[in-house]
Amino acid sequence: MRIQFTGNMFEWRGPSPFYFVRVPDGEAARIAEVSSMVTYGWGVIPVTVTVGATTATTSLFPKDGGYLVPIKNSVRLPEELSVGDIVDVTLAIAV
Repeated sequence: MRIQFTGNMFEWRGPSPFYFVRVPDGEAARIAEVSSMVTYGWGVIPVTVTVGATTATTSLFPKDGGYLVPIKNSVRLPEELSVGDIVDVTLAIAV
């Protein structure tokens, strides 16, 4: 399953900063339909994420009925992304 969307990158400050893009509701509903087949526990779903020319593996985090895509430094830094940037995201989920 491939899903493409655009979202705003934001920062969550915990013990160390993490960066995320929220999956829009319509796309999150599509993911929820297959989530029981692809999760490896706690609702976390392994994905491959592509932003610009950079691809990395990560996992979607369930949050408030939707999903957050972590934007790792291995993606954020080469793509020169900052908090508040509008990000074009492609997710690949093995179903």
